Amino acid sequence: MLHGAALKQTGTGWEFASEEALENFLEENLQELLGLTFLKRQHNVKNQLCDLLAVGKNRQLLVLELKNTEDRYIVQQLTRYYDALLEEKTFQEQVDYDRVVELVAIAPSFHRDNLIDIKYHTLNFQLIQFSIIKNGNIFYLELNFVNERKTVQVEISYQEIDFSLLSENITEPPRLLLDWLGACTRDEQEGLIEIRQQILTFHSRMQEMIESKSKSIMYGTGKTKLCAEFCFDKKLGKPVLFLWLPLWRFREKEAIGRTKVWTDGKTVSYLGHVKEGIGKIKLMSEWESMPVKNRPRNYLSLTPIGIENYMRAINYEQSNLLKVVVDLALQKWLKKI
Repeated sequence: MLHGAALKQTGTGWEFASEEALENFLEENLQELLGLTFLKRQHNVKNQLCDLLAVGKNRQLLVLELKNTEDRYIVQQLTRYYDALLEEKTFQEQVDYDRVVELVAIAPSFHRDNLIDIKYHTLNFQLIQFSIIKNGNIFYLELNFVNERKTVQVEISYQEIDFSLLSENITEPPRLLLDWLGACTRDEQEGLIEIRQQILTFHSRMQEMIESKSKSIMYGTGKTKLCAEFCFDKKLGKPVLFLWLPLWRFREKEAIGRTKVWTDGKTVSYLGHVKEGIGKIKLMSEWESMPVKNRPRNYLSLTPIGIENYMRAINYEQSNLLKVVVDLALQKWLKKI
């Protein structure tokens, strides 16, 4: 089974939620799907952005252009990339430029002009047509290799949203969050939907804001008075929850920080302060096992599951730890507005 994908339902079936979702999925599953080694995504060459660059088993360069809809000019686009890449010849340690460069177009369908362009072209093109197929509750990606007349079908991780879980008292989750939730388990979906409802029903001034630059969903009143945030972790293929909580080590003055919450939708296993982004942090025990000279100057650590100890430290008691930390973030936010 391949990593999760962000999908959406259309009037005729299912498709990737966006071209970015298609790129995310291909990048994460490139080896399993096509036997290729990933090089770079959105590579800028002479002011042109190549979707994906990869190398084959013989170190030949492959240029992949991905489209979530039919595109009449994809062959010309790949031709321009080919010319620019051969002139620049980057990644020479990984790529053998004496071998033929392969140009790969991946799309749900191909325009008749694409086939005519390739018919009279001298470069090495590969056309791969894809479709999303649902069989019962299982989703598959079907790849049709047009040149080879070969079809491959692989299962992808996607869990259809149960809309009965959504409260009638609040607005439907934004499309972005629904796309992310599809890659979660049923428990994770239920837990994250409940968290959103807990946040939005807490106070009349609570706002749900989509940050287009970071592609995250924030909760609060403006960007300076936040209590929660959902971000998408590309490696996990799932949304991640952040809450503005009291930091684990505070002294006389309480410090509130953006805290990553490790949750399966029901419980909390770790908390870790992450100032921005998804965060690359370790357990304190992992840092301590590393020679001091190899540790970064300002390393971040996770609070181990001393969550109960954390709750005692902040004088907070309740049975459901996930709801506890969300409620705590809400109470701290309330004091700021």
